[in-house]
Amino acid sequence: MMLRVYLIVVMILVMTSCTNTESPSVEQEKPVIKLAQRDWLGFELDNMLAKIILEEEMGYTVEIIDIEADQQFEILVQGEAHAVLEIWPITWLNDIERYMEVEKTVEHGGNLGVLGKIGWFMPKYMVEKHPELATWEGFKDPELARLFSTPSTGDKGQFLTGSPDWLDAAGYIISNLDLPLQVEFAGSEEVLVESIITAYEKEEPILFYFWTPHYLFAKFSLTPVKLPPYSDECYAKFDTGGVDCEYPTDALLKALWPGLKDYAPDAYGFLKNFGFTNEDQISMMASVEMEGKTVEQSVRIWMEQNEVTWQAWIP
Repeated sequence: MMLRVYLIVVMILVMTSCTNTESPSVEQEKPVIKLAQRDWLGFELDNMLAKIILEEEMGYTVEIIDIEADQQFEILVQGEAHAVLEIWPITWLNDIERYMEVEKTVEHGGNLGVLGKIGWFMPKYMVEKHPELATWEGFKDPELARLFSTPSTGDKGQFLTGSPDWLDAAGYIISNLDLPLQVEFAGSEEVLVESIITAYEKEEPILFYFWTPHYLFAKFSLTPVKLPPYSDECYAKFDTGGVDCEYPTDALLKALWPGLKDYAPDAYGFLKNFGFTNEDQISMMASVEMEGKTVEQSVRIWMEQNEVTWQAWIP
């Protein structure tokens, strides 16, 4: 009898042991996904949307890493981040060619779906007062250009942009078209937007670098300045300072660490599928900037209204 009891206890222990050793392999912990982030609202919305889905629907932990512009490719090469979800190609043509096409140390993650358009803008009231300013030729008149002058630009008109690391072609365009304008840096998107809002509310002259999609187009009437027509040949001269034409329409793209496909296959598939429209991004931006929602609240509102869209991204 004692022998039978002993054998039964041993069998139970063996079965329990086997069960315990198998369970971790069934529910292995998923690796951390690291998303690089730069300092603008659209980028923050992209990353928050990806983070919520990766964590709450797919079981990952997501870390968001703040980076500077010149880090966005190298951080993927080193595997210190796994994805950059919003790159404006026109300012990074050489890096895209180097890292994605020649060295193949960064993977093209597909288009985000958003079409970006950079340009020179001013408030509509300035063009209504001075119709000549609707095109670049109007700024060749020193008197008209001087309407935009500041104490730091003297007799020249101010052209306001964000930060030097945006790699804007405005300085080249101004020089090559021989315009009496001077580039000044606001320092960031936030300060640039504040400057536009302040000028608009006071109906003061302001000429500035800007882009769509952006919520400000839902708030104010902003008029683009017509520059000479865009051509590939024109922008092929970017590195030598030869740009003298309109900015192209830019299909925003995603960039991935090449090892992500093996590191986290379903996260890789999700990020490849991840994408939406200008209208989607603008609606989230407006929710933040015009309705006072947080980035996370704005994203969750969009998710509630567009479940079919984001569910389709999950492999």
